[in-house]
Amino acid sequence: MFVPPHQRQIGYVFQEASLFAHLNVRDNLNFGRRRVEPSNRKVKFNTICDLLGLTQLLDRPPDSLSGGERQRVAIARALLTSPKLLLMDEPLSALDHALKNEVLPYLEELHQALSIPIVYVSHSPNEVARLADYIAIIDQGRLVQNGTLAKVMLDPSAGNLFNEQRSCLFYTHATSYQDQYLTELITDTLTFWVPKMSVKENTKVRCQINARDVSICLTRPLDTSITNIFSGIITQIEKLNTPGECVVTLCVATRQYLLATISYASVKRLDLKIGDQVWAQIKSVVIL
Repeated sequence: MFVPPHQRQIGYVFQEASLFAHLNVRDNLNFGRRRVEPSNRKVKFNTICDLLGLTQLLDRPPDSLSGGERQRVAIARALLTSPKLLLMDEPLSALDHALKNEVLPYLEELHQALSIPIVYVSHSPNEVARLADYIAIIDQGRLVQNGTLAKVMLDPSAGNLFNEQRSCLFYTHATSYQDQYLTELITDTLTFWVPKMSVKENTKVRCQINARDVSICLTRPLDTSITNIFSGIITQIEKLNTPGECVVTLCVATRQYLLATISYASVKRLDLKIGDQVWAQIKSVVIL
């Protein structure tokens, strides 16, 4: 309970990389590592460099790196202290959209490859959906929602806190089958087709589907360009704060739910009710 800060074995990644300008990448990485007894070094230097794509950057000074490269060095520096816990305080907030997309795949790889628990602070729903297993939503300093990521994303109040950006999550794995520039991702009961991905067979992939990208039909569509079509039972119809909009919750498989944001006028025109069987359409190109 009362351990001095320097003995707590907590790695910390700031919003800014905060690298030492007078040291090259290699020396920045070794700065914290040297302060760990060799017998306590659980994270290997070469392993982290490979995971974060730093091997070719080791002799370069920080001012020659891009923003994304600097942040990857900062993450590696924290990990090389062999922490029992890694705290990341909005580590991508200082990066533009392109650089965020550059760093996120490395964070996903770290999450799968290392057994170090991570507390990740973020205001970005997309970052949370890609990285988190368990989520705690804090609003005005109070804990208002917590639980597994997939469960919380389906909760109506969580959508309000994320500025109505309602979405749902599916845990899938990639198969070896790729055709027509599409990749097949499967769960126990569902199959998704997404734009071709460079992933190995059985790689775990999260599918985030925004509710605004889902449409509903009363009968199975036949002549359509939409690739992903699922049958589902309506379990909830919820009016949003945005006038004239509703979120429809569909049970598409055992304990698998899909959200669709549609107009209130469409709900009335189609006479949608809880318990109705309908069909949901999702373009392959919108699955994240």
